[in-house]
Amino acid sequence: MADAKRSNAQRLRDSLENAIINGRLVPGERLDPEALGREFNVSRTPVREAIQQLVASGLVTVTPKKGTFVARVGIDQLIEMFEVMAELEGMCGRLAARRITEEELAALRGALERCEAAARAGDTDEYYYENEAFHDCVYTASHNAFLAGEARQLKQRLKPYRRLQLQVRQRMRSSLQEHRSIVAAIESGDPAEAERTLRDHVLIQGERFSDFVSSIRDFEKPLTVTG
Repeated sequence: MADAKRSNAQRLRDSLENAIINGRLVPGERLDPEALGREFNVSRTPVREAIQQLVASGLVTVTPKKGTFVARVGIDQLIEMFEVMAELEGMCGRLAARRITEEELAALRGALERCEAAARAGDTDEYYYENEAFHDCVYTASHNAFLAGEARQLKQRLKPYRRLQLQVRQRMRSSLQEHRSIVAAIESGDPAEAERTLRDHVLIQGERFSDFVSSIRDFEKPLTVTG
């Protein structure tokens, strides 16, 4: 998805996401909707939509009569959420390998091609959006509406952090290779391999765990400050 195709709300959300996860906006900091509207030259509606999306992902909280604030999210909670996300995605992959239709397989291949194009261009933002479409194809192909709904809901909570991972050096390239393995497993109708590749693709472990913790240390630092 090119930047021109994104709504004002999406662009504002992306900017705020980046500011929060990179530490420019710190936990507990108040967001002024009117000031945001002036800064980004948008009306109240996109600001309201962007804040709602950030609330859904857990990056922002709204307190009645007090205002909108950057949330405090702990690393332990994030890791637990990624563990659950990995299991949900693995289940979707296993079912997709058994149930995917030719039309859905074509859509999955198309999503992979768009991820490859974004990676060739070195565009992490574009890859982020095409990556979302890729995973959504797998959810749909599982033909389990309840499972797909749960996966999409948790993915919404983790979107900013999945996006942050792509900023780690070489992560986009390795993510793309993992996508190719996922498609190959689903194409071959191998449920066990599809489950394993998708679970490992999402799960934060080993070197990826160290990289992830390092990449959010500025975001977490205010949590350790005492008065």
